[in-house]
Amino acid sequence: MKKILISGLIAGCILFVLSYGGLFLAIRFFPALFTEYNNPLFNSDGSRDALFYLHAFVFSFALSWFWDRFKGLFKGPFILRGLEFGLVYSVVALLPVMWISFSALDVTIIMVLSWFAYGIMQATIAGIIFAKVNP
Repeated sequence: MKKILISGLIAGCILFVLSYGGLFLAIRFFPALFTEYNNPLFNSDGSRDALFYLHAFVFSFALSWFWDRFKGLFKGPFILRGLEFGLVYSVVALLPVMWISFSALDVTIIMVLSWFAYGIMQATIAGIIFAKVNP
């Protein structure tokens, strides 16, 4: 349990920093994508901002538990194990969620693809961290 918590906390901190920094870079380089967030579908009153920023930690602790349960299935060097982990998560969990999001919400395919790419990046980075910290 200690390894799950420690690796989840480490991954959460790293993902938080990378996600927050990546958000600023993405807004700078892809401003048209972010104009789509001026949609009433998204909460913009600021009342749930803390939940948005805690996402990296919730995600990391969930993936840390998943990693601890199934890490024996991933073979090879830690980077390859992390990459495979991120791809497995993306196909098993992320792809179906993105499919239902696109089919049920008034969002563009570009927005959903950006969410999918972001999720793959997060899961792969977390997987590499888990493979190093909790082999």
